[in-house]
Amino acid sequence: MLDIDKLLKEIKRIHFIGIGGSGMCPLAEILHSWGYIITGSDNNPGDNIDKLRSFGIEITMGQKAENINGAEMIVYTAALLSDNPELVAAKSSNIPTFERSKLFGAITRMYSNCIGVCGTHGKTTVTSMLSQILIMADKDPTAVIGGRLPLIDSHGRAGKSDIMVCEACEFVDTFLDLSPDTAVILNIDEDHLDYFKTLDNIIKSFTKFSLLTTNTLIYNGDDENSVKAVKDVERKKITFGFSNKNDYYCENVTYNKGAFGEFDVIYNGKKLCRIKLNIPGKHNILNALAAFAAASDCGVEAEDCKKGIEAFSGAGRRFEILAEINGITVADDYAHHPGELEAILSSVMKMGYKKVWAVFQPFTYSRTSILFDDFVRVLQIPDKCVMTEIMGSREINTYNIYTKDLAEKIPGSVWFNGFDEVSRYVVDNAESGDLIITLGCGDIYKAAKIMINLLKE
Repeated sequence: MLDIDKLLKEIKRIHFIGIGGSGMCPLAEILHSWGYIITGSDNNPGDNIDKLRSFGIEITMGQKAENINGAEMIVYTAALLSDNPELVAAKSSNIPTFERSKLFGAITRMYSNCIGVCGTHGKTTVTSMLSQILIMADKDPTAVIGGRLPLIDSHGRAGKSDIMVCEACEFVDTFLDLSPDTAVILNIDEDHLDYFKTLDNIIKSFTKFSLLTTNTLIYNGDDENSVKAVKDVERKKITFGFSNKNDYYCENVTYNKGAFGEFDVIYNGKKLCRIKLNIPGKHNILNALAAFAAASDCGVEAEDCKKGIEAFSGAGRRFEILAEINGITVADDYAHHPGELEAILSSVMKMGYKKVWAVFQPFTYSRTSILFDDFVRVLQIPDKCVMTEIMGSREINTYNIYTKDLAEKIPGSVWFNGFDEVSRYVVDNAESGDLIITLGCGDIYKAAKIMINLLKE
């Protein structure tokens, strides 16, 4: 087995297949900042490609065998199909070739204070919020984020300090390739059951991740599964949550405009400050406490934690307000698991909109089938539920599940095959004072853009 850490000390030219992806782009930027010669290819133009090209990185559109010429190492995104011509050429060449998570792991080992943010829900929000606090407090962190952070208009940055903040995703155990000094565990819930099979297996993976940490475990002391995961792991431990049994907790919670939390941050019984959130939902109070605890552990003063959190207006695709046209608000959110849908839909229903239109794209047949009853329950929260056909992504529909099965169980819901039909239906029926929110981790945001154009017309 090739040692990627050793190899990185010996080579200069690295080629990225699928360089524009949100997980690939920050890694290319970090390595470029260290003086490596980076090249890449992608099938889709976009902001990430433009940003990397602005650094002088050479990127080819379209993936073909000759793109790998001259590379001393090749890194590819897990999103590629196995018959991708460039990937086939890479694997049959003598050039060392690694999947992204292996390179990501090697990069985390270059920092003496790497903070890995993990959990079933909230990873992108907390990674973004923590990055914002550290950047504003002049800690100059490196960051790898699953969504776009408006402060830097990017999925990541190359900093000059020894601090790295990264989103550590449990999907197919890729987070076990990382080497965190501190782990932040937000929550553990049933997801990716096509891979993990049981909740116990998920908890065991989080225990393995906790054991990888060298310094501190920061975890949700109110979350039974998180507590179970770290129970026998001997590390410095810091807890956060709503209950006063935690190290960091909140008191005197109120909500502005029905959904935006305001609360006192208490540390071991002592009030540190009062925070007013600019992102909605009770779940974001927990996210803020997690980011606060992690930033404090890095030596950031309470007042600077407060400044960073209050200045944070959300990450890309996390209740992101896209437009307000003719009195109709259009927003987009990445929620794709029943727990996430429940959190965001319960929040927006309290925000005083005339009607809430939830436009949902189910993602993967396995998740839709295994969590079917939970989807049926939470999709009854909004005033109107409109759905698209399931986006299968990497799966084949061996579950024999379709959106019509959900629609039959959700009173008043409707579904359509394509985004054009969905968008036309919603725009024809929405009224001034309504909120339209597209939901899902696939490409449902494209429907939001279609609806904005239709509303403008």
